[in-house]
Amino acid sequence: MAYELSPEQEALREEIRRMALEKVAPRASEIDRSGEYPWDMQRLLAEKGLLGLAIPEEYGGSGAPLLDNCIVAEELARVCATTSLIFVVQKLAAYPIVIAGSEEIKRKYLPAVASGEKLAAFCLTEPEAGSDAGATATTAVETDDGYVLNGKKCFITNGGLAEVHSVFAMTDPDKGIRGISTYLVEKSYPGFKVGKIEDKMGLRGAQVAEIIFEDCLVPKENMMGERGSGFITAMKTLDNSRPLVAAQALGIAQGAFDVAVDWARKRKQFGSPIGALQGIQFMLADMKTKVEAARQLVYRAATLCDKEDKDISIFSAMAKLYASDVAMSITTDAVQILGGYGYMKDQPLERMMRDAKVTQIYEGTNQVQRVVIARRLLGKL
Repeated sequence: MAYELSPEQEALREEIRRMALEKVAPRASEIDRSGEYPWDMQRLLAEKGLLGLAIPEEYGGSGAPLLDNCIVAEELARVCATTSLIFVVQKLAAYPIVIAGSEEIKRKYLPAVASGEKLAAFCLTEPEAGSDAGATATTAVETDDGYVLNGKKCFITNGGLAEVHSVFAMTDPDKGIRGISTYLVEKSYPGFKVGKIEDKMGLRGAQVAEIIFEDCLVPKENMMGERGSGFITAMKTLDNSRPLVAAQALGIAQGAFDVAVDWARKRKQFGSPIGALQGIQFMLADMKTKVEAARQLVYRAATLCDKEDKDISIFSAMAKLYASDVAMSITTDAVQILGGYGYMKDQPLERMMRDAKVTQIYEGTNQVQRVVIARRLLGKL
């Protein structure tokens, strides 16, 4: 089944594409060079109402379907993956609040997240619990005053900048993954500390940091969902965010392909544009095929998520796996087509290539995605 966008979604794509070309693309190179968080891009997304696109209307958002969110992520990443990540992470961090937060929690925090007044962060990964969430070592001990958190999270996007955090901690260690609970933690809580700010290969403008909890007291009412339901909340969140990361990877791939096609038309060697060479033609044909195949898979995964279909997990994993592998392949080939120029920072491709790599890693490595897919196919053996 081919996934065609509605007229409204096509209009959304055109609007975001125009904004991305006019406002975002001119900043992309400098954002990467400086490695500083682009607050101007965050404000742009906030002013356009995009940071609340996925948040229900009753809490200050637009309540748009995941497919609409994927369109936005794709078009932003087509020119600047860092700006796309600002959009993606706000949705990722808000989702546990949407699906597990109490009505009080939702009304207290979601409007500020939707408006962009407050940045949000998703805190699952730890030094010894990356792909294995069951190894979560951050603890949450219940006391008369609330829950006391101790531990460390790592590779947290928006770490040190976010004021609202969806945090997963072990409440009952003897129960394994069934002992993990979810908490809403504010940056202002005593015992909340920011550790190392990471120096990254790509997505240079995104701030990624350690988050440290040292006897951090969290009010009891800030537990989101039932005690021990944190692993389920995390997996539901990832099922609904992986298509968004896939869309980001798709956007990177499309942007790199655009550059390669333009270069093949204009660059002359042996007296003709290099696009006249069959070797280049075959590369471009394969690249185009991969991009379009990825787009169809991403859109299908997003549509299934919107329908709450039973196959959400497998299609989300396939979309993230394939689109991110395509992004790495396309950016690599695009650099090759530009030759020495592609290797230089005067062109955007080396940045796109670096940005593409992390899409194969975060939101679950592609090796983990293959495990998810195989388990859905085979069941418990």
